[in-house]
Amino acid sequence: MFEEFISFNKMLTPTLIKIVFWLGVAISVLPGLLMMFDGGFSVIIGLILIAFGPLMVRIYCELLIVIFKIHESLNDMNQKLDKLDR
Repeated sequence: MFEEFISFNKMLTPTLIKIVFWLGVAISVLPGLLMMFDGGFSVIIGLILIAFGPLMVRIYCELLIVIFKIHESLNDMNQKLDKLDR
């Protein structure tokens, strides 16, 4: 496990992306709720922020995860090709 950590074979970032997602959801929902209590036009903006904020955070995090999945797939293909060459 320590060897994977030092050699960067196992990526830590996908786990951190989940934390970023939940922080992003909280950061978009809490201000949205506060805006709704201000009244007036802020209620509509708050609802939009609550509805679309987590969606945008999710899309962003999924794009980051796709990049890491591509990395993992390329590493798997490279290892399989290395086994064929031996």
